[in-house]
Amino acid sequence: MTRPLRVDAARAAARAPARASWLALGLALAAPVAVRAAALTIGVTDAAGAPLVDAVALLEPASGRAAVKPMADVQIAQARRQFSPRVTLITTGTRVTFPNFDTVRHQVYSFSAIKPFELKLYAGGPGLPVVFDKPGIAVLGCNIHDSMVAWVVVADTPWAARSDAAGRARIAGVPPGHYLLRLWHPGLAPNADPAATEITVGTADAEQSARLDVRTAP
Repeated sequence: MTRPLRVDAARAAARAPARASWLALGLALAAPVAVRAAALTIGVTDAAGAPLVDAVALLEPASGRAAVKPMADVQIAQARRQFSPRVTLITTGTRVTFPNFDTVRHQVYSFSAIKPFELKLYAGGPGLPVVFDKPGIAVLGCNIHDSMVAWVVVADTPWAARSDAAGRARIAGVPPGHYLLRLWHPGLAPNADPAATEITVGTADAEQSARLDVRTAP
């Protein structure tokens, strides 16, 4: 005679939580562990120890390039016969507009290798934006007003910052690893390459100090 299969409901109920806990543990072990990104603050000064505003800090991974996305359109205005801001930090592929808020016309240009361009005499909006599609530094000028000068720093890394009035540049969201820290300032000699230093970033926020041998502020 074939005996009917009998399920012990109480025993099955007792085993269920154990199976569930083992399953949960297995899923937890299989899930990737999130790596905490850190913030790196660089205090930039001149040779005399005075803080430098408008210094640019770039962090480049030692193992190769990191993915970079263009920023939303950026504006460099002309007002009171000056560019504003004086130093603009963008990522590769970002579009820049150059509105003129003065009552006189300007003719914006750059002869820099990364982006030579010229916007003919205009007032108000100049039309289409300029796309900065190569990394490096572009110097801007005005054919009508020689005293007007500005710089566009095009970063090929997502980890970059410009220093504030206290000379502090804060780069957030940096994964742990080895990097090359490059520092640049408009007071450096023309066509000078950014100063470079190898650093290691951990999981805790950190601060770094650096001095640049700049000329008198341009």
